[in-house]
Amino acid sequence: MVDTSSFRHLYPFQSHFLDINGHRYHYVDEGQGEVLIMLHGNPTWSFYWRNLITHFSKKYRVIAPDHMGCGLSDKPQKYPYTLSTHIENLEKLITHLNLSNITLFMHDWGAPIGMGYATQFKHHVRRFVVFNSAAFLDFESRLKLPLRIKLCSLPIFGDIVIRLFNAFARGALLMAIHHQEKLTPDVKAGYLAPYNSFKNRVANLRFVQDIPWHPAIPSYSILEKITYDLSHFKKYPMIIIWGEKDFCFTHRFLMAWEDFFPYAYTRLISDADHYVVEDAYERIIPWVENFLKQNPL
Repeated sequence: MVDTSSFRHLYPFQSHFLDINGHRYHYVDEGQGEVLIMLHGNPTWSFYWRNLITHFSKKYRVIAPDHMGCGLSDKPQKYPYTLSTHIENLEKLITHLNLSNITLFMHDWGAPIGMGYATQFKHHVRRFVVFNSAAFLDFESRLKLPLRIKLCSLPIFGDIVIRLFNAFARGALLMAIHHQEKLTPDVKAGYLAPYNSFKNRVANLRFVQDIPWHPAIPSYSILEKITYDLSHFKKYPMIIIWGEKDFCFTHRFLMAWEDFFPYAYTRLISDADHYVVEDAYERIIPWVENFLKQNPL
């Protein structure tokens, strides 16, 4: 169990769990109305969305799962932590809750997971809110992730850096948040609490090892299909909100999103980093609020 006492005042939501093959899949389910599903990345969890959950659950039904191995979900040691499995888990949750007419909020790994679901169940998804991420392959070799992340995927080295020393989750708090004054002790505790041991950091490493650097990686073929299927949503309502100081998903990734979705609204935040919602949720909320109102279901 994760001790949430030091940050519970920041994350006052009731926990719900779905049993998936004997493992507990945690999710937040707050409010009533149109469905907003918020999908986090690595090494975050639903805590990342807390300010948006608090605001939007006043008028909408907000669902925020923790991918298996993350947050308050179970962290089995022998588990297929692959993109396809994360998509399957999301589908099981959506089916369990009988959700439709969905708006997807996606950040980091949340984008390929969310778009992976959307391309398989096109009739369920209606709108998209995209933050710094990628949900497509780079066939033209224009997009480059930092070498430091690739190094973390290496056997032994990744175990030492990510699982033994927790350098990935801790390092992200230094490199992915521009406004470090927001990183108060309780906020820092919230991000790090689920990843407080070697065993509990298993998914942090497996996500990095599933980045599709080449076709032999399990996620590559899944993301290849997603890439070809994105055109179905070309004219769907979408807003892209981008932290311009992101060291990982640079402006080239934003340009790729805009190439796939030329009708999307784009909002740039010059003083926000990869954890753009943490840096600038005060500005993000009214933008998203207006987007939802201007694009009714």
